[in-house]
Order: sequence, then C-alpha cells, then structure tokens
Amino acid sequence: MNGHLRLTQQEADPIGAIAAAPIVTIGASVAFVVALGLTWAHWNEVGSPLAAVVALLLLAAAGSVAAVWALPAHAPFTNERLWIVVTLAVGAAIAEYVSTIGNNREVYDDFGPAVIGLLILSLAPYITWLSASLAGVLSAVVLSILAAGATMYASSEAPIGGILILNAAPVLAMSAAAAGYSYRIVSDTLAWQRAANRVALQRDAELRAGIARTVQQSGVSVLGREVLPFLAGVMTAERISVSDAGRARELAEALRRALRAGLESTWIDDLAANIRVARGIDTIVDDPTGAADDLGADQRSAVTALISWLGDAARSRRIGVAFTNEGDEGERGVVTIVSAPGSAPPNRRELDRFVAVARAVALRADASLTRENVTVELRYDIE
Repeated sequence: MNGHLRLTQQEADPIGAIAAAPIVTIGASVAFVVALGLTWAHWNEVGSPLAAVVALLLLAAAGSVAAVWALPAHAPFTNERLWIVVTLAVGAAIAEYVSTIGNNREVYDDFGPAVIGLLILSLAPYITWLSASLAGVLSAVVLSILAAGATMYASSEAPIGGILILNAAPVLAMSAAAAGYSYRIVSDTLAWQRAANRVALQRDAELRAGIARTVQQSGVSVLGREVLPFLAGVMTAERISVSDAGRARELAEALRRALRAGLESTWIDDLAANIRVARGIDTIVDDPTGAADDLGADQRSAVTALISWLGDAARSRRIGVAFTNEGDEGERGVVTIVSAPGSAPPNRRELDRFVAVARAVALRADASLTRENVTVELRYDIE
C-alpha cells in the first residue's frame, strides 16, 4: 500500500507513460471545448463578459501546461505540477461563477465540475492515486461553495443538498476513476516487475558465474600460453639471464592484472563483458573509481537498457562508457555513453524515448546524434 501511495505510472512504467502523453492533450482540448460550449449556451446569464473570458483563458492555461508538462522532454510530472493545473482550473471555475453572479439560473450548466474532472482524469498516468483523490475532493469542496452561493439565484426548487451533490458528482467521479486507474496500473506493473526481477536475478547469477569463468580462463590462458613455456625454458637453461628476469616480471604483472580485473569488476564491467562475449561489440568501460556503484537500482536499469539496446551489431560497432564527476566537490556524477553507429544506427525519436525514461528515474539526460557518433550524457546527484 505505501509503495502505491508514492508511485505513479510514469515512475513504475516510464515507457507506458510516454505513450499516454497524447491523452493529456486530448483531455485538455475536450475540456476547453466543453467550457466554450457551455459558456456559449448560457451566455444570456453572463453579466461580466470579462470574467467569462478570464475563465476560458485560465482553463486554456491549465490545459496547456498539463499537456506540455506531460511530454517526455519535461519528465517527470511532479505533484507540484498537478496542483498548479488544478489551481488554474479551479480559478477558471471561480471566474465563471463571478461572470454569472446574480444571473445563474441553472447551476448544473456551469463547466467547472466537468472540466476539472477531465483534467484530473487525463493526468492519471502521471499522478498517484492519493493525489488524484485529494485533488478531486478539494476541488469538489470549492465547487460546492460556489454552487451554494449560486443557489440563491437559481430557478430550481430542488433541495440545496441535492444541488451540491449533483454539482460535485462529475469531478468526484472522474477523480475516483483516475485514482482507480493509477492504483491498479501501478499495482499490476509492480507485480509484473517482481516476477521479471526474479527471472532476471536468476539469469544475472548465471551470467556472473559465466563471467567469472571467463576471467579465470583469461588468467589460465595467460598461464598456459606464456608462463608455462617460459618456466619450462628456464628450468632447462644453464643460467638465468637479465632478459629472462624481465620477462618473468612482465608475466607476473599480466597475471596480477587479470586477477585484479576479476576482483574489482562492477556491474557495468559485467555488462560490458557480456556484450563483448555474446554480441561481439567492443564495449570499453572507463570507471577508475567504481562510480557505477553510486547509481540507484532504477538508474542502473535505465543505463543497462540503453547500453544493451545500443549493443546490437546493427546499431553500433563500438561502445564507450565513461564515468566522471563534476561540480566543485564532485557532487554530481556524469555517465557519458558514446557509440560508433553500425549499419542501422538509432534515430532521434528512439533516443528521445530513452532520454525520457532516464529523466523519469532522476537522471538528467541529453543526447546528440551525428554520422560519426551517438552520444548520451546522464547526470545524477551523488549522495
């Protein structure tokens, strides 16, 4: 339950949230059309045209910022953004109330409840179920206050309680739908991820065992190809020369390097080794301080996905991964991934999708694409 309170679909399933971005634009457009139509329908009740125009402008602003902030380039969509959108939409409802004050005969034709509910519903992939519920309830409270004031001039003889319930129903229903969608999609995604992680952990254990064997075989290869023949030659020689002593030091250093590589390797080294062995793509990692271990689990997954995707023979001929620090005290880490394009290099749209995923897991990402190189820079805070 606590995980569901904090997570959104965008955080649990960034790719799915990218695909949902057009829904926000559609929802905002429908909300504005509804508001425009209802304003035109009860224009005879409008006593202040200026307030009516302000209401439509505030609603247009709410829809515009919601649509822009939902785009992959502006990920992630934070709670602060939700409250700005809702505040602008509620402001539009207040302005509409002011425009018809004293003349509002039919409370049910006000656009506030419908458009606020539509905006919250369209933002369901980007907000938690708790945020959706709170936004709906608080908006309904404000709308109920406005409706209570409008009933003094309404022509309906229905009980005020019934009018308030009818007025709040659209925003409560749509915010409840948004909350239900957010909770269910996050729950299902987390369940799928847990199942996938179990399989991934099993494969990771097998992969690490294979890489360990590769490192051991590398040491054995050096031992069998170089050291043993050298020792055989020394044992049959009448005396040890200066060149033999130098050769012995070189072979000892080669063995130490092979063993050190196996002991100091990180997950990024293992990934690079796997790509080299399994796909034949030269993958070089420059991480002298082991900075790869500073990345969180979600950030590692994003970096792994990008490198694995680039590590296709058609996309890349060679991949370089470098870890550096920036800032006066090295408080920010930078991962620079550069690949030499293959026969079917990535396109801009594909790179933008990975950039959006990276931003959703707290990696500030930038990508550039030229004929010579594909470059992705990922920045993160070092805790």
